[in-house]
Amino acid sequence: MIELIIAIVVSVVAATLIVKKYQPHTVLLLAGLTLFAVTAIFYPTHDIVFKKDDPTGWAGFDIFEHIHAIMSYRLAGLGLIIMAAGGFAKYMDHIGATQAMVNITTRPLARIGAPYVVLAIGYAVGQILNIFIPSAAGLAMLLLVTLYPTLVKLGVSRAAAAAMIGTTSVLDLGPASGTANLAAHTANIDVAIFFAQYQIPLAACIVPVICILTYFSAKYFDHKDNHEAIVPHHGDVMDGMNASSDDEPHAPAFYALLPILPLTLILIFSKLLIHQIELGVVTAMIIGALIGFFCEMFRNRHKMDAVFKGFMVFFRGMGNMFSTIISLIICAEFFAAGLKAIGAIDFMIASAQNAGFGIMGMMLVACGLVAVTAIMTGSGNAAFFSFASLAPNITAGTATGAVSMLLPLQFTAGIARSLSPVSGVIIAVAEVAECSPIDIVKRTAIPLVGGLITLFAYNAIFVAG
Repeated sequence: MIELIIAIVVSVVAATLIVKKYQPHTVLLLAGLTLFAVTAIFYPTHDIVFKKDDPTGWAGFDIFEHIHAIMSYRLAGLGLIIMAAGGFAKYMDHIGATQAMVNITTRPLARIGAPYVVLAIGYAVGQILNIFIPSAAGLAMLLLVTLYPTLVKLGVSRAAAAAMIGTTSVLDLGPASGTANLAAHTANIDVAIFFAQYQIPLAACIVPVICILTYFSAKYFDHKDNHEAIVPHHGDVMDGMNASSDDEPHAPAFYALLPILPLTLILIFSKLLIHQIELGVVTAMIIGALIGFFCEMFRNRHKMDAVFKGFMVFFRGMGNMFSTIISLIICAEFFAAGLKAIGAIDFMIASAQNAGFGIMGMMLVACGLVAVTAIMTGSGNAAFFSFASLAPNITAGTATGAVSMLLPLQFTAGIARSLSPVSGVIIAVAEVAECSPIDIVKRTAIPLVGGLITLFAYNAIFVAG
């Protein structure tokens, strides 16, 4: 019990610092270091688990060796996958392929005359785009340039349009998602299988629920704010959309196919279709980036020097993913390892099991911890990365396997992120809508709580059941 109290105090202090805008990477690293130091000094009999059975000979150095082990392990696998996906996404944005895809997918919505129907469908379109644009903030900024002006022109309020855009990436779907790759890796299954057999069926249930609740929630809050949606002439909407696109990089229409190329290759050359050949995420991203580069060589053959320099965006994107996401994974995993070393995790698991919670009860407890962490920190990645490693231990010996825990944990982290007023994506859309993040979160709450209820019901019936 004393160890649990220490762990809670350290966790609360860490969460408070993150909410106060202290750098989460550093906070989680120091929190983990504190837990390991307390364990080594006051509880030397506790078993500190390492990735490799290669201690230095002194517990003080062993703590730092554990950081080294996590870095080596993550960088060689999941880290490289996330960096390659991030580099590919940056290069697609650089050559205008991402913008071309967004334009093609969002323009048809302007032809629908019902504002709140367009708003609801806009969520589904954005969630599909999230498969190919895995950055929540990046996707939001693109939609704020393209879809947001259309929705406002159609007559919905600025807050309603911004709130919907803030929810478009809540499910973190696809092989390009860092959390999806970590979930698949932890469950020891192929990421294409995790996406096709587990994520897609669940998303097919959650997305319609969020769409419907977005429709009614937006109408309710707009009516409450005395906002009346007046549908303008169709030509005015298209003119406004064209005007919002003046500063966009102009790329050929076929460039819209480039962002979906890696996902297509991953799904085709996997156990789902052509099982004789398996293509990894990193390889697919490199192929996709190089095909985009060759397209740029042909399109800008008179500016070859600029094309060659432009490909450095791919590598800078990889580096940016290391400095933001990969380092966060390492620090979050070190913090989680500290919680495990001091015995807090084992105590909570044993307490829940002794209370007779069962696998569903354990899942709800774990999802609650992830949701609170994501809302307090504004980061779904930090929340999921901190608790994902617990799933195999919790589900050990069950017939359902780790997926029954990892799938709801991953989706809960993404959904809770858009329920947080300190989340980067919520702050970004709130600034554009000229309202407070709290106002945005009030509007996202009903659709996303509905999504959570659907998530738990689906998991109880089809996965854990």
